[in-house]
Amino acid sequence: MQLLKNMFSKNLLANLCVGFISFGAFIALFAYAIAPDSTANANTMHVTIQTKPPGFSTYMLQESSQETQESLWSTLISGSQIYHKETPINNNYKIGEKTIEYQLLNQEATLSILKNDHTKIIKKTFWLGTDKYGRDLLSRLIVGARISFSIGIIAVSISLIIGLALGALAGYFGGVIDSIIMWLINVTWSIPTILLVIAITVSLGKGLWQIYIAVGLTMWVEVARVVRGQTKSVKNLQYIEAAKVLGLSNFKIITKHILPNIIGPVIVISASNFAASILVESGLSFLGLGAQPPTPSWGIIIKNHYNYIVTGKAYLAIIPGTLIVLLVLSFMIIGNQLRDYWDVKTNH
Repeated sequence: MQLLKNMFSKNLLANLCVGFISFGAFIALFAYAIAPDSTANANTMHVTIQTKPPGFSTYMLQESSQETQESLWSTLISGSQIYHKETPINNNYKIGEKTIEYQLLNQEATLSILKNDHTKIIKKTFWLGTDKYGRDLLSRLIVGARISFSIGIIAVSISLIIGLALGALAGYFGGVIDSIIMWLINVTWSIPTILLVIAITVSLGKGLWQIYIAVGLTMWVEVARVVRGQTKSVKNLQYIEAAKVLGLSNFKIITKHILPNIIGPVIVISASNFAASILVESGLSFLGLGAQPPTPSWGIIIKNHYNYIVTGKAYLAIIPGTLIVLLVLSFMIIGNQLRDYWDVKTNH
């Protein structure tokens, strides 16, 4: 905590970025508890209220499936599995002793349904309006935040595991091992990231976990290059020589004495990789190679509504696009702040 205080205490913009990311992480973690539509993937559709403007309200005739007990944990992880059939209706409904009389939204014909414990009328407000399938846009965005943060965490973790291992081996042992790893780094580096991700995704198949693996397998190169260089610069220092004299194994020297002392630049790279992974996932989802419907990825939301930009409902694509920009920008600003903090020239 003291380290974070020293790094960000004098930078208001960096503090705002940390706050925005923390708020987004909280939203992503408790998405189904916060989202108005807590069903799996926030996928409740209302065909008769497509692309309604922000703040739109209507009454809903809600018919629930037989009530089942759901654990809080399963609801937080995957959303509610209880099915609710919701029908938008006019506000001149009548609730009798045995029946409910109502009119479908914007229609005059009167219908009736038997009244029971699983049927009720609620008023529902769509604070950011509805998408082209009549789903709550706010709920889709909230649940979609989980995709963006998870791709960053998992892809960066994969890149760190591979990059730290290969970079440390190349820098510490040198020779043939260094030559082989550098050849692998140069080959991977020469292939455009997006093309490599697409190739891996096509090989593994479409889906969320495939994207996690594909992005992680393409972002380890920069980590490996930096770790290799840092390891080569410290492996001949006196404290490393002393560790060798004491008989410590190469594994302990690398993990206990080298990696902890070169972690600064790695954290900086991880921040930029986090931002890059969010952009790559959004781009692949927009192309149809990433998360698949009905998963509410921000990239998929943009894909479904980008043509509305010229039809008067641009917010359907602009809002998720703005969230992507703000999240990526926040990670890049934090990465720059971390770089300045660990840069010897700027601190002396």
